[in-house]
Amino acid sequence: MTYINQGLGYGLVIGFGLVMFAITWFFARWKGYKTKLGFLLAGRNVGWILGGATIAASWIWAPALFVSSQMAYTKGLAGIFWFTVPNVLALILFAFFAPQIRKKFPEGYTLPEYIKHKLKSESVHKIYLFPYFFYQLMSVAVQLFAGSALLYMLTGINIIIGMILISVIVLAYTLVSGFEASVVTDLFQLILIYVPGIIIVVSLLSKFGFSAIVPGLNGIESTAGIFDPSVAFAFGIVTAIGLISGAISDQQYWQRSFAIKKDQLKKAFVFGGILFGLVPIGLSILGFIAANPAMGISLPAGVDVSLIGVQTVATLLPTWIVALFVLLLLGGLCSTFDSGLSATSSLFTIDVLKSNDDKKNLKYSRIAMVGITALGLLVALAANYIPGFGLKHLWWIFNTIAACVVVPTVLSLYWEKLNAKGVFWGVLVSFFVGIPLFIYGNVINNAYWIVFSSLGIIAISALLCVVFSLIRKSKIPNYLSG
Repeated sequence: MTYINQGLGYGLVIGFGLVMFAITWFFARWKGYKTKLGFLLAGRNVGWILGGATIAASWIWAPALFVSSQMAYTKGLAGIFWFTVPNVLALILFAFFAPQIRKKFPEGYTLPEYIKHKLKSESVHKIYLFPYFFYQLMSVAVQLFAGSALLYMLTGINIIIGMILISVIVLAYTLVSGFEASVVTDLFQLILIYVPGIIIVVSLLSKFGFSAIVPGLNGIESTAGIFDPSVAFAFGIVTAIGLISGAISDQQYWQRSFAIKKDQLKKAFVFGGILFGLVPIGLSILGFIAANPAMGISLPAGVDVSLIGVQTVATLLPTWIVALFVLLLLGGLCSTFDSGLSATSSLFTIDVLKSNDDKKNLKYSRIAMVGITALGLLVALAANYIPGFGLKHLWWIFNTIAACVVVPTVLSLYWEKLNAKGVFWGVLVSFFVGIPLFIYGNVINNAYWIVFSSLGIIAISALLCVVFSLIRKSKIPNYLSG
C-alpha cells in the first residue's frame, strides 16, 4: 500500500534535487572551489551559525530520523532518552576536541593526517584510514538503504531506482563545490527538517491531543520508565559507546573542526548539538503515538520497524503532510550523504593522493566522491537483500568498528606520552578480538555478549595504548616508524 501517487513521489525527489543544485550553484560556485583549501574546507572561514547548522544537519541522518521513532515505539521514554542524550553529547564533546586539534595542528585537513603528524608513523596512519574510509562508506550506504525504503513504502518507487535517484541528486550538487556545497545546502536542508517537522507534530497534537501520547510512553515492550535498568544496560551502553565513538571516528566532524573559524568552534558545536537534539525528541512523538494500541498503527508485512514513524504519519495525516514528511526525510538523509562525500574527498586527497597540485586535487576529490557513492550503492543493495538485516544492524556495524580508534584519538589530543606502538597494537587487537565477539553477540542476540564486547573494544585499545606508551625504553619497531 502506497500513500503518495508515484508521479508525485518522483516530482518531490527530482524537485528537491534541482533546488539543492540551484542553491549550490548560486551560493558556492565562485567562492574558492578551484583550490584545495576552498573545495575541502571552504577556506576555513565558516561562521558559528552556519557551522552549527551544518553540524546538526550532517548528524541528522538515518538513525536520527528513523531509529529515534523506533526506540520511542519499542522502549518508550527510556529508549528515546538513551538515544538522544549520547547523540547530543557526541557533538558537545567536539566543543573541546575541535579547539584542541586546531591548536595542535592549525593547518590540518583530516584526523588521520593529524595522527600521522603526531605519531610519525606510516603504519598507524594506514591502520587509521581503514575505519575512517569505512565509516564514510557505511554512512553513504545507510542513507541509500533508508532513503530507498522510505520512497518505496510511501510512493511505490522501486528500491533500486530510489537508490540511484538519491545517489545522482547528491553527487550532482556536491561535485560542484565540495565541502562548500555541503555547508550551504545543509542550512536549507535543516529548514526542510524543522518546518515540516513542526507542522507534523502540531497537526498530530491538535488532532489527537496529548492523550494519544501518554499510553505509549513505555513503548510496546512496557519498559519501566525513563531509567529502566534493562534498557540502560542492553541498549544505553552500546548506543552511548557507538554514538560517541562514531562522532570521534567520523571525518565529517573533524572536517568541520578544521573549516569553522577557530575562535567560533565551541559555539558552533554547542549550537549544533542543541539544534540536533530537538529533532529526535520531536520525532519520538511519532513512536509514542504508534505504541498506543488505540491508534491502530501497524507496519505492513516485511517492513523494517525503523519505519514506524513514517507509518504513523502516513496513517494518521493527510497526503499533503505526508509529502512534506518525504521532504523532511530527504533533507536529513541527503545532508549526511553529501557530508560523507566531502569527508571522503578530503581523506582521499590529503591522506592518499598527497599532491600540491590544486587541479589534480580537485579532479581526484571528485573521483573519490563518485567512487564512494558507487561502493555505498553496492553495499546498500546487498543489505537490502539479506533477510532480517535492517538499519539498526548497519548502524551498529560501523559504530563498533569506529570504537577501535576512539581511545587513541582522544589520547593523541591530550597525552604527550602516547606512542605509535601503543596505538598500533591497541587498534589491531581490539579490532580482531572485540569485533568478532560483538558480531557473535548480535547473532545469538545476547545482551551480555553485546555489551561486554563493546566495553572490551574500548578497554583493550585503552590498555594497550597506555601500557606500550609507558614502556619508555621500548623502541618502536621499524615497521611502525617513518
